Amino acid sequence: MKIFTSPQIREADAYTIRHTPISSLELMEKAALASTDWLVKHHIAQYPVSILCGMGNNGGDGLAITRLLRNLGCNAQAYIVHHSKQSSADQLANYEALQQHYPGNLHHIHTLADLPSFTPGSVLIDAILGTGLSRPAEGLTADLIDSVNKLYDEHTIIAIDIPSGLMADTSSINQPSIQAHHTLSFEFYKLAFLLPENAMRVGEVHLLSIGLHPDYIANTPARFEVTDEAQIRAIYKPRKPFSHKGTFGHVLLIAGSHGKMGAAVLSAKSCLQAGVGLLSCHIPKCGYEIIQISVPSAMCITDEQYDHSSSFHNNISTEEEARRYKAIGIGPGLGTAAGTCWALDKLLENYHQPMVLDADALNILSTAPGMMAKVPANSILTPHPKEFERLFGKTANDIERLELLIRKAVEKQLHILLKGRYTAMASPDGSLYFNATGNPGMATGGSGDVLTGIITSLLAQGYTPKEAMLLGVYIHGLAGDYAAASHSQEAMTAEDISSFLGATFLKLHKNR
Repeated sequence: MKIFTSPQIREADAYTIRHTPISSLELMEKAALASTDWLVKHHIAQYPVSILCGMGNNGGDGLAITRLLRNLGCNAQAYIVHHSKQSSADQLANYEALQQHYPGNLHHIHTLADLPSFTPGSVLIDAILGTGLSRPAEGLTADLIDSVNKLYDEHTIIAIDIPSGLMADTSSINQPSIQAHHTLSFEFYKLAFLLPENAMRVGEVHLLSIGLHPDYIANTPARFEVTDEAQIRAIYKPRKPFSHKGTFGHVLLIAGSHGKMGAAVLSAKSCLQAGVGLLSCHIPKCGYEIIQISVPSAMCITDEQYDHSSSFHNNISTEEEARRYKAIGIGPGLGTAAGTCWALDKLLENYHQPMVLDADALNILSTAPGMMAKVPANSILTPHPKEFERLFGKTANDIERLELLIRKAVEKQLHILLKGRYTAMASPDGSLYFNATGNPGMATGGSGDVLTGIITSLLAQGYTPKEAMLLGVYIHGLAGDYAAASHSQEAMTAEDISSFLGATFLKLHKNR
């Protein structure tokens, strides 16, 4: 799914109007109908609803929603926020329609003193400012935003299209904007919705269809995308009848240290459950029995000449030995002892195929910048935000961090995924994808170790590094969604994510 900029979204509206028998006012009505339908289906409309409407087309949406709710017998009141001297044509048309049918449900806000005391537990709908905003909200609008935000704990706040004051394509840090529990937007994610800095502003995002012209969507390039099921199905490769374990590759997983063998177990299990043919685990001697008992399908390698209780000492001594493995994953629970740093350096000198580096492998790279140059081209790095910062430096906001992510992926010819609610995935070709599967229950120890195992497994099975990254992150999140549905977000663990991987493959395989 493409992520269009605000100008592109406006052009999509205009293109639809030019190429279909629909006017701009009728397109606004479709947006209002879709929003009203969502409000009714989610039982929001059974409460008193107060709709704050601006002077532009976002306000027109709000006025139309008020009329449609009143048609259904709902207690809906519209409040016109006079932040501008002039209304848009479609806002004015919907104002006149509401005035004609429900004049008693129209109110005006010229100053903050006009803002009423809303009924406790009622719903507030924000339709003040839309995506056309080009500068921070100020004056009456900024004061109103601040007043509404103070009601966050007392009312359900729903933004139409985008929370007022939020910039769609640039950072809004330190700028006033509505804090919504839900955002009802149309057709596409906006970049702002996917940024951690806006989590408290957009709440839960719901995309509603209003029938924008498919030709515009198909033929208009977008810099960013959100992976969707259709894209993932196109990547996924079902198994062929005469396949054997050698078909699906041999992974070397280098993980674990004293007290952190759980990371190795989680990563190994997910690697196998994601479909790898053979798995060898390089682990410390202290974890030998743990792996053999917990993951009996895996082979174990330990370094007999070291105590190996806290670090990885063994290295692949020759390129010939390195070629035994179709893919290598390194980092979960590894530790950062001096011997481990030395061994990682030697591994990078001998292994020249794409590999997966996570956790402590990334921490080692951040302290030894020269080692980064040895990472094989097209390898996959899986940092969380702090690891990313240690590797590549601080940024002032999430937009700058995305630009840095893309720049480093291109500059270093690596695939870099930045973990988060909407994990951002950059590739050497300059493309950037966001992942929308997953849930807050996955914010639990070991979840990243599971992801490392999945991606390394897919890489060994013959997926390209980019495919392994996109598919791996998607099914990791989807498995987390299944786990949350079964166990709740609070009770689910990283091991639950791994156990639901089978369900994700069944879903992808269905109807092929």
